[in-house]
Amino acid sequence: MVTDEPLVARSLALDLGGRRVIDGVSLALRAGQWTAIVGPNGAGKSTLLSLLAGLRAPGAGTVELAGRPLGAWTARARAQRLSWLSQQGEADGDIAARDVVRLGRLPHHGLFGVATADDEKAVEAAMAETESTRFAQRRLSELSGGERQRVLLARALAVQAPVLLLDEPTTHLDAPHQRALVRGLVARARAGVAVAAVLHDLTLALAADRIVVLARGRVQADGPPAEAQVRRTLVEVFDHALCIEPIGGTRFAALPSL
Repeated sequence: MVTDEPLVARSLALDLGGRRVIDGVSLALRAGQWTAIVGPNGAGKSTLLSLLAGLRAPGAGTVELAGRPLGAWTARARAQRLSWLSQQGEADGDIAARDVVRLGRLPHHGLFGVATADDEKAVEAAMAETESTRFAQRRLSELSGGERQRVLLARALAVQAPVLLLDEPTTHLDAPHQRALVRGLVARARAGVAVAAVLHDLTLALAADRIVVLARGRVQADGPPAEAQVRRTLVEVFDHALCIEPIGGTRFAALPSL
């Protein structure tokens, strides 16, 4: 089934440690749109993203990928269509950076398959985009936190999936690489990818097409940053510790309220 909403969640709920951490969340990630998921600590942002990725099973509710329940897809087929970057990406510290990125192509050629020229082209493009080509032969254990993050991000991008889920992708990145990341997310969305990223940097989040504001496991607001109610709710869930100011056109910046 072809759909312009390739990932749809309906009435998701999850209890952890006797506490409801996701409570009745419904949302659809749309092709061609970059969605930022934001909220205070403990809001359930990372947990929600793990449910969307199929890494956790919800206690209630459903997630559909391309019109089919996540569980109806084989692991390989799902991995071809949905790419994921965790908040604390795991990879063997003794593996070379380029080989880490090559892991992003496994869903396409399989564990025992042979990488094609297209696979290598995708790897090269992802490493170039994240500016990680120059240390392609170095081991992960030899890289700084920012360099490692760029390699793990390149692995997610190399999948070239129509759905891209990123949990705190700007971790350890300096300002130039944060800017490059945002530009890359925008470019992918414009090319038709459904992009969702959990972000703590609210000014970066305000550059997204759409903001989902989460608090206490519930969606408090969902809409474009230009929508006044979305911005008001964002300030409220952070207990008015910040203000949001226009910085030209439809762009906004989040500033601490001192």
